[in-house]
Amino acid sequence: MSKDSQMRAVINQKLIEMGERERLKELLRAKLIECGWRDQLKAHCKEVIKEKGLENVTVEDLVAGITPKGRALVPDSVKKELLLRIRAFLAQHAT
Repeated sequence: MSKDSQMRAVINQKLIEMGERERLKELLRAKLIECGWRDQLKAHCKEVIKEKGLENVTVEDLVAGITPKGRALVPDSVKKELLLRIRAFLAQHAT
């Protein structure tokens, strides 16, 4: 396990233990709805299903087809806000 992945695991564990991970997930959910991300992704799902045909698409296909687009559509402002919140949390709870 690399030092980077070890650090991520420690940070993730701390976020979970303190309940901050759930708060961040709720914030992310709200921000994505607010900026129209959810509606954009829903429209993209409909396009993928229309192209492949309802009978020819599996949930796995749909997830694989929309994940890159979903990540790309997250506004930088939302990413920055989450990163700032995580940094503030870590600074506040540094051991």
